[in-house]
Amino acid sequence: MKKFGLFGYPLGHSFSKKYFTEKFQKEGKHDHSYENFEASSPSDLKQIVHDNPDLVGLNVTLPHKLEILPMMDNVDDIAQRIGAVNCIKIVRGENGKVELHGYNTDAWGFELAIRPILRPHHRRALILGTGGSAKAVSYVFRKLNLEHFFVTRNDSRFHYTYKDLNMNTMKAFQVIVNCTPLGMDPDVHTLPEIPYEFLNHKNLLFDLVYNPAQTAFLMKGKEQGAFIHNGFRMLRLQADKAWEIWNQQVYA
Repeated sequence: MKKFGLFGYPLGHSFSKKYFTEKFQKEGKHDHSYENFEASSPSDLKQIVHDNPDLVGLNVTLPHKLEILPMMDNVDDIAQRIGAVNCIKIVRGENGKVELHGYNTDAWGFELAIRPILRPHHRRALILGTGGSAKAVSYVFRKLNLEHFFVTRNDSRFHYTYKDLNMNTMKAFQVIVNCTPLGMDPDVHTLPEIPYEFLNHKNLLFDLVYNPAQTAFLMKGKEQGAFIHNGFRMLRLQADKAWEIWNQQVYA
């Protein structure tokens, strides 16, 4: 039996279990399974790996992408540059040695999802949030030479705060990416506090949230004529990349 799973908290919104379970059924992989490992503390990771000797791969979601990085035995170069891990390959040696190899597939999925919808006038971006997903988005924007800044709730010398946003910033930043969980089911009425009234058809709003398909953030943008895109394609792409990583041969 080969077991895979999702590590994070809470996991009621999880896409991964359904996606991989259906994938295994479709491909006739009856010796494969996928489980949710809901844990509020990142320190629970080692115990979960120990208690599940058939576990060979994990997806990682909120809120553990940053905290688990130091727990990895090996970290992929891209994950190291981003500073966040959302995919773990568990390598078990014949002598009982267990190694955790950390990767980041968020950047892979986000780049492939946003590249086709960027236009020449999309020159600058705001990233709402500063967590692991936001860091992956920043990595992609650096790669694409797209100037960007983070927006945070707390005062910072290095980032915008929501209270800093006004008509001028909305004009100056054509791309806005929501990397917060605001708007995610069941809290569908929550949304980032940006001045939506200053958005227009030149703006691109990308929400990493995928459930519901059209969040309050996206609906507000659409009302102002902005082009909107949710996180479903990114999520599917990063899941496929994780599957590719899990099936690469690595020896402990």
